[in-house]
Amino acid sequence: MLVDTKTEFRALKNLNHLSDSQMESLSRVSILKTLEKGEIIFNEGDAKNEVYLLVSGSVKTGSRIGEDKLLIKNIVHKDSFFGENIFASNTTRKEFAEALSPIEYYQIPADHFRKMAEENQEFANFILDIIVARLFELEERLKNFVFKSAKERIMYFIKTTGERRGIKIGMDECLINHGMSHKEIASLTDTSRQTVARVLSELKRTNVIHFSPRKPNKILIRDMAAL
Repeated sequence: MLVDTKTEFRALKNLNHLSDSQMESLSRVSILKTLEKGEIIFNEGDAKNEVYLLVSGSVKTGSRIGEDKLLIKNIVHKDSFFGENIFASNTTRKEFAEALSPIEYYQIPADHFRKMAEENQEFANFILDIIVARLFELEERLKNFVFKSAKERIMYFIKTTGERRGIKIGMDECLINHGMSHKEIASLTDTSRQTVARVLSELKRTNVIHFSPRKPNKILIRDMAAL
């Protein structure tokens, strides 16, 4: 559905860099959409016609290698842009984006997004920071792949997820809801599904973390220092 006012955007911190007139024009051209878990927002090879702002839920972006191999590049959470790298010379997507949970997001025309960046240097710098940060995360993954063991990479995933998105429970514990399957964690940590299952079970057995077999997506980190 069409967004009628700029009021709904005010709660989204990633739009703080826009002027009132830009906020108003954005509200006129943006479309609010919803998707269920597993649905595709865009695919590799699609034209770069839109940029997206996630309102709720989470999205994974990545590339498919062959028929059954998947490289997850990034996990996008609420109040974040994705598909924002529209400034390169290539006109088609080099990755896909898929809903990790039920999501709500704004679809923004790419031409309008570019115009906002051209007219507002502060906003342009903000978008550049996002792109650089995601490149840095990929670089960190490469270093982890070279210098860390599979177990250490999985522990690093749990720890960084807790630091970035965890909910503090009591004095020392932290709850995360990563929303990912073992196969998806394996893709993100460059390991295997079996290794992820083994490491999580080992960490649970040693009381570093706790999770219920009925809700494996929710992990209680009991000892952050041990990660």
